[in-house]
Amino acid sequence: MLPFALAGVRRVVLFGAHPDDIEIGAGGLLLSLAGPLDVRYVLLSGTPDRQAEARAAAAAFLPGARITFDLHDLPDGRGPAHWDRAKDIVQAAAAGGADLVVAPARDDAHQDHRLLAELVPTAFRDAVVLHYEIPKWDGDCGRRNVYVPLPDERARRKVELLHANFPSQKDRDWWDDEVFLGLARLRGMECRSRYAEAYTCEKAVISL
Repeated sequence: MLPFALAGVRRVVLFGAHPDDIEIGAGGLLLSLAGPLDVRYVLLSGTPDRQAEARAAAAAFLPGARITFDLHDLPDGRGPAHWDRAKDIVQAAAAGGADLVVAPARDDAHQDHRLLAELVPTAFRDAVVLHYEIPKWDGDCGRRNVYVPLPDERARRKVELLHANFPSQKDRDWWDDEVFLGLARLRGMECRSRYAEAYTCEKAVISL
């Protein structure tokens, strides 16, 4: 296993199909990013109340970053039927370029997540793209090839912020500390850390 660093990351584009996708999948990574950041935060769907939660969460997970929100209202669960609009959204987000792009995974069982996963690499040709995972009843958390180790306090801070910023989700039977920390503990074991987030990177360019 060869560690590598995302040095010099300043422009970040975050994609989620729904409010809370980004923070569940990549909240630990967001808390780990350092330095001045320009962040474009893109959601395909969400009611006004849920999008307000997302705005607050982004500010909490990315303190000090300059965040541009690009929030849309595609019907939840019907993303593929709005392919043209989703493509335009992704293409517009790519116009400003990026050092790092974070998006759902291609093997995600939710059709809205898969749509984003398929579109993002077609628009971002020269940025690192990390595809995150989201635990859910589909049981689709598979093999990953990129890990972000998380110190204990950062993993727990992620969970604390999820609870604080997405109160609308607290009654869901899968929304609890054991799910979030359990997956982080498993991914941590896989990379010789206590906790970690795991991603898929399908293509990378190495400078020697």
